[in-house]
Amino acid sequence: MTAGPDGPEDRLRRFATIWSRAVFPVTSTSLTRPELEERLLPLARRLSEALRARDFDADAGKEVGAALVDAHCTDPDALSHSLDCVDAYLVLYCGEDGPQEDLRARSSRLQHAMAAGYAQALRERTLAEQEAIAQAALNAQGAVALALHESEARFRAVFEGAAIGIGIADLEGNILQVNGALLRMFGGSEHAVRERNVQDWTHPEDAPQVWRLYEELVRGEREHYHTEKAFYRPDGTVLWTNLTVSLLRDADGQPRFQLLLMEDTTERRLLNLRLRYEATHDALTGLPNRTLFFERLEKALSAGEGQRFGLCYLDLDGFKTINDSLGHAAGDRLLVEIADRLQSCATAPGEMVARLGGDEFVALTTGPETQHEVDELADRIMNALVTPVRIEGRELLVRGSVGIVEGPAGERGPAEVLRSADITMYRAKSAGGNRYEMADAEADARAITRHGLTTALPAALDRSEFFIEYQPLVHLGDGTVRGAEALVRWLHPQHGVLGPDRFIPLAEHTGLIVPLGRWVLEQSVRQAREWQERHKDKVGTGPLRVNVNLSPCQLTHPGLVQDTVDILERAGLEPDALCLEVTESALIGADDEVLKPLRRLAEMGVDIALDDFGTGYSNLANLRRLPVSVLKLDRSFTQGMQQFPADPVDLKIVEGIVSLAHGLDLTVTVEGVETGAQAEQLRLLGCDTAQGWYYARPGPPDRLHELALVDATG
Repeated sequence: MTAGPDGPEDRLRRFATIWSRAVFPVTSTSLTRPELEERLLPLARRLSEALRARDFDADAGKEVGAALVDAHCTDPDALSHSLDCVDAYLVLYCGEDGPQEDLRARSSRLQHAMAAGYAQALRERTLAEQEAIAQAALNAQGAVALALHESEARFRAVFEGAAIGIGIADLEGNILQVNGALLRMFGGSEHAVRERNVQDWTHPEDAPQVWRLYEELVRGEREHYHTEKAFYRPDGTVLWTNLTVSLLRDADGQPRFQLLLMEDTTERRLLNLRLRYEATHDALTGLPNRTLFFERLEKALSAGEGQRFGLCYLDLDGFKTINDSLGHAAGDRLLVEIADRLQSCATAPGEMVARLGGDEFVALTTGPETQHEVDELADRIMNALVTPVRIEGRELLVRGSVGIVEGPAGERGPAEVLRSADITMYRAKSAGGNRYEMADAEADARAITRHGLTTALPAALDRSEFFIEYQPLVHLGDGTVRGAEALVRWLHPQHGVLGPDRFIPLAEHTGLIVPLGRWVLEQSVRQAREWQERHKDKVGTGPLRVNVNLSPCQLTHPGLVQDTVDILERAGLEPDALCLEVTESALIGADDEVLKPLRRLAEMGVDIALDDFGTGYSNLANLRRLPVSVLKLDRSFTQGMQQFPADPVDLKIVEGIVSLAHGLDLTVTVEGVETGAQAEQLRLLGCDTAQGWYYARPGPPDRLHELALVDATG
């Protein structure tokens, strides 16, 4: 199938053309430029396929790099021009409509792989040449000693034609001969090079063993050695080489000369340094990135005895709002400005600032006195954020939350330290932000436990780890059980039985509250039906009812009404045997859209109870528009009724609420009844039903009919 005039094949051909024009002037090949273009076309296609492949394959880049060497593109500029061409045009001509940031990142990785493949292939080729030269040199030992013309001619051909630098020196280090490749590496005349002594070629970055190996070789104790070594050129620039030095012996086996083989690795080293910088620094801000930060943190945590570390984990407050309102370009400029300010905060030895990603930054300080230094560093960070940042003519006030971890080296790993800092930072953010907090082991443990419970919730529902206990609702007039409130529990494999306060907020945060609430409703309705079937003769005032709590998330779920109807029908339970409890804070001030499903349920006969009444800023006038039939007074109203007679102020408040509720045809249930005095006062005030430990603690469903109820007047 052929592509159109501007199809993928045409764009691929243009990319290959640009590549061949960039590389041809620095390529030692007998091919013409069009022939080189045809040679590069399959390589361009290989890069294009790797760029757009579903899974990234670094081998594609390595194969292309090796193929350049096979095509005799061995001049250092050939690799540099190839990488520049790939960087500038691969995504442009072969990226099609994919996400540009991902394609750019993949293109960078392909360049890295090309460089690695090129270096490996060139190294293998060089080693093969070195082996051939070394073998020729060994063969030439007899020729030097015996002055055999043929051997000398063969050695001279290899010596002059080799692509690597070759030099011969005596055992005192005086340079006797050099080939053209070595002269080009040093950029000087043969006379300038030959007047040097090998031992004059020292460099500050020489490895300690380099000159020890050299001394062993000239003493005849070693036949050869290989090392990476830097040299100064006459103009002061640095030449990096892979250096092999071999000992040449005469016909009698006595050391006579030393043979130096040099491969120029300067361009490769600079490329690796550039790629290393890009891999360890943030492209937007220029700060060290997560990779380099973890290297430094791991080094700090593995320091010797007496060393400590301090870490500040910063997250900007409200950065998402800036991004959403002003755009990502403005957000990027803000991050650059913040990064510059943070960089100025960490100037002391042992301090660094890095960007982990998004609007998260870290600052690290090391040394023996980090207990005080990390506090000072955090103060400098907070002060750096005080001055507004001017973006697009607006002054943006930026604040941040900082979590601080400080301690001795050697006790924790990088992941544990960063987790603690992250937890502490979110604790500072939860406390209002624009502040810093010190890490606390107990707070960390609680946060880790919460996270563990959150991740375990979905599986817990599947494994049936939840169960329901029931607390009876007692009529204050005659002391009979009228029903029970369903209270869900979690039988956790490690933590034992957990109350709803431990996991309901987590379920609401993750959205699991909807399936969990549906399960609780289904189990409770089925249990209410079972009560009615098994104990209908033991109940004196009608069928037992069940109260089930609804969370705010369930109120807004579109399937609430239908789920309730289906559950009641499957269990064969009448709607008036079910009461759904909703907290006051969820209903007071709710709009008609939220109230609509509750009104539908109330019209069916389901009672709606306003739970925890009196704990919020209640607008009592709103009660007349709410579809509620029961007010449940919060347990705080019963606290002042522990003794008889009760506090007259508490009595007046409860009396007023009961009068208001009865005036609106609402029944009143009181929670938290723990003594007979409380029960008696509430009966006298006209409350209808009550629940609490005075009557029974929450328990299994079978206990409900067996409870020995205390007479309300007792």
